Amino acid sequence: MKNWVDPEAKAEAERYENPIPSRKLILDTIEQQKTALSHADFVEHFEIADQKSIEALSHRLIAMVRDGQLMKDGFKFQLATEQPTHEATVYINSKGMGTANISGHDDLMLPERELRQVFNGDRVKVRQTSVDRKGKAWGFITEVLQHRVKEIIGKVSVHDGEYFIQPALPNAHQPITLEKELIEHAKVNLGDSVRVAIDTYPTKDEFATGHIVQSMADKADTEIIIPQTILEFGLPYEFPEEVIQEAESFKEPTAQDREGRIDLRDLPLVTIDGEDARDFDDAVFAEKRAGGGYRVVVAIADVSHYVRVGKPLDDEAQERGTSVYFPHFVLPMLPEALSNGLCSLNPDLDRLCMVCDLKLSRAGRVTSYEFYPSVMHSQARLTYTDVAQYFDGDSQAVPENRDVRKSLNTLFQLYQVLKGLRAERSAMEFETVETYMTFDELGGIKEILPRSRNEAHKLIEECMLLANVAAADYALKNEIPMLYRVHEPPEFSRIQKVRDYVKLLGMNFPEQPTQADYQAVIEATKDRIDAPSIHAVLLRSMMQAYYGPNNAGHFGLAYEAYTHFTSPIRRYPDLLLHRAIKAQLKQKPYPISGAQLDAAGEHFSQTERRADEASRSVTTWLKCHYMQQHLGEEFTGIVSAVAEFGLFVTLKDLYVDGMIHVSQLGDDFFVFDQPSQSLIGQSRGQTFSLGDEVKIKVAGVSLEDRKIDFALLQQLTHAGRVVRSRAPRTAKPTQRGEVKPAPRSDTKEEVFSDRANTKVSEDGERPFRKKKDKSKPSSFGAKPAKKPSNKSEAKTKDKVKKKAKVKKKKSNAKAKTE
Repeated sequence: MKNWVDPEAKAEAERYENPIPSRKLILDTIEQQKTALSHADFVEHFEIADQKSIEALSHRLIAMVRDGQLMKDGFKFQLATEQPTHEATVYINSKGMGTANISGHDDLMLPERELRQVFNGDRVKVRQTSVDRKGKAWGFITEVLQHRVKEIIGKVSVHDGEYFIQPALPNAHQPITLEKELIEHAKVNLGDSVRVAIDTYPTKDEFATGHIVQSMADKADTEIIIPQTILEFGLPYEFPEEVIQEAESFKEPTAQDREGRIDLRDLPLVTIDGEDARDFDDAVFAEKRAGGGYRVVVAIADVSHYVRVGKPLDDEAQERGTSVYFPHFVLPMLPEALSNGLCSLNPDLDRLCMVCDLKLSRAGRVTSYEFYPSVMHSQARLTYTDVAQYFDGDSQAVPENRDVRKSLNTLFQLYQVLKGLRAERSAMEFETVETYMTFDELGGIKEILPRSRNEAHKLIEECMLLANVAAADYALKNEIPMLYRVHEPPEFSRIQKVRDYVKLLGMNFPEQPTQADYQAVIEATKDRIDAPSIHAVLLRSMMQAYYGPNNAGHFGLAYEAYTHFTSPIRRYPDLLLHRAIKAQLKQKPYPISGAQLDAAGEHFSQTERRADEASRSVTTWLKCHYMQQHLGEEFTGIVSAVAEFGLFVTLKDLYVDGMIHVSQLGDDFFVFDQPSQSLIGQSRGQTFSLGDEVKIKVAGVSLEDRKIDFALLQQLTHAGRVVRSRAPRTAKPTQRGEVKPAPRSDTKEEVFSDRANTKVSEDGERPFRKKKDKSKPSSFGAKPAKKPSNKSEAKTKDKVKKKAKVKKKKSNAKAKTE
């Protein structure tokens, strides 16, 4: 260890009993060698023999990577180029693994030490440090910009005299510590659910601390899950008083409000929405034109008249970005005075609106359009069911208003034409099953039912698409700065997986597929029993749609330019577009810079994803809660996804997903075959593939992890053929007669989360409300009779131990933490 001279040898000797090469010497050595070096290379070069020094050198190299002095590529270390920092959002999955999601760049993996200082969803600055052997980029957090979580709901726990709250969400990895005196003062018991405000945020060495603001011991889990999710996703909940006052200060439209607007109050405009809808932001009308063709009027609530730039109401709406639709609760973007009041196109009331007035040829092609502010008076509030029944011949399904019925008849005729154009441009129409839930008085699921999309749904969708496409075209022609709705073509790696799979179905799929290629597969397979599974493979190959200032088209809808204009009550990007169009109509510049638009696109894409994830989290939890009453019961299901570790199965009667672990498939060694999306037994050749029908038993449910385990009883069909098979040997009953669940891995959402999260239909329905239940607490201070069954709580107790050790460590751990 003596064949080298360290320029900082004296300083190293003063600090350590057994000095190792200093950071400067390591940097100089790499520069002199002009190549990347591994840990073994350094050990050999510096002739280090004793094990302690070898380990200390390893810790130093890792610390230099962490501090940005070195970069690691596989096993080798090289001089770090000056890597830029990026703003990112932290995402932590249910396994506790974290990534920094950077808009416009590949995500960075974050090591466990970095995750100690953040919660899921926090905004941070990150810098890349290394690339591992699998090609994944890793980084570290240089700065925490914003902690999204302010409060949390969890259950009171104790370990070694330390009290803490463990959040119940599967990706909420950070416990909140509490002072015993605060627990006693709040008069809560061990196991009680409580709402906690965070006092200090975590660091790499310390847990967060907090205090109890509300006991929720008298509420059922089904009542707690939505407020708990709202808090843990950092969703803005209660409107500030000044925002409510501003929203309630507006009056019904006056003569002054109507100035400069085209009066459409005599036009038989109607709204068509779901039965449970409360906010109506679009109304439609159609008529035939003299000489042929159609006129279509799409009237959209003029939210921009009330929500003014720079006002508290606008700041709050911008922060929220979107309304959040939970299964039986809506968290609105705007206060109710506007969302269900002045901005809602309620029947028999004057309402201010922005209109897209289109003229179409007999063939359904847009020949001209214009945008203008207007005042309207809805003639009727119709539902999709009413209108569909009217189209099917039930003349009593809609009001006996001659003008309204004439408009509906024209809309239906036009829809038939537009449907043909949709097929002509090869817009994708996947065969997927949409469901809705009914709830009991306690807020739990009563039933899960399939939702049918009737002709009325599709008619309104086509009208909204007409307006959105016209708005994008208007912005392009007038060079208006705005946010486009972008859906890029699939990446090559995703296409390759689809090609391999489609080839096994006996069809060709090119290396650079168009929408027509996708639609050809959809059409060819739509009548197959396994169509939903096949179409799920196609859908998962899609990129995620996002908002951005640069038009790149919409691949799924097959449009060269697309934007969102039709839902300003529930989407802020639509509101931005309304303002931009109004400015153009007045021949005024729209005061927004490119940098502001970039930031806005990133923000609203992120708030949309946050809303979707929060809603999905609640839905999954409610389904798990629902399936607890079906433990041990048998069902048939369809294999909807295949992974290395098992099969995801969708139950035919309940529309619930669960997983059969690979260890439950039988007495064989199963290997995942990517091209065929199958698990193949290596000894007996038994194969499980997408679309197979299986008989299962509900073996286990974890509310904490939001996972449902199935045990395989029998494979019923494979490749469309009946299979004669016995129950797998691994599915052995316990003493209670139930099948033991196998160890779990990921949920289907996590496995395929990087693949597709785009809505090919960009406008949907809204959910509704319900509530209530009660549960009993355990006695305070009693020691648990056994180890916690709650896996997340057990993990937390391990973390409490580890972090306590970190707190007590002295600085003489030296080289290990350098």
